[in-house]
Amino acid sequence: MHDPVRDPAVLIAGMDPCAVPGAVAFAVVPEADLPAALPAARAMIREAEGITLVLPADHPAVPPGAARFAQITLGVHSALDAVGLTAAAAGALAAASIPCNVIAGAHHDHIFVPEAQAATARDALRARAASGLNGAPGPA
Repeated sequence: MHDPVRDPAVLIAGMDPCAVPGAVAFAVVPEADLPAALPAARAMIREAEGITLVLPADHPAVPPGAARFAQITLGVHSALDAVGLTAAAAGALAAASIPCNVIAGAHHDHIFVPEAQAATARDALRARAASGLNGAPGPA
């Protein structure tokens, strides 16, 4: 595995947004139900109000009618203390009126967008990567 990237220009240019197959949903899961739900979870966060899991949208722990999201993983191996990647990605999506939720893993950043907007989100992220550090178009 490569060393994590901290240089903002390299992070942004190397975003390489890739769709992860399968829709997901965010679900608050009671602690007693965690053993059954955790094996399917893509992510978990403990909050004062409860434990939220990112689960396949069709998982039994997901409440009926829960919003469906697509996961886009940024291919660059970003350092957890790097500055600028999340802002660049979120800014590109905001400019396209696409809401997003970002979770960092030890190697990559994962962006969750409404399932119906996944292709547009990927295109916006690719365009942002091509535009460089300051958002100016790169060389043709």
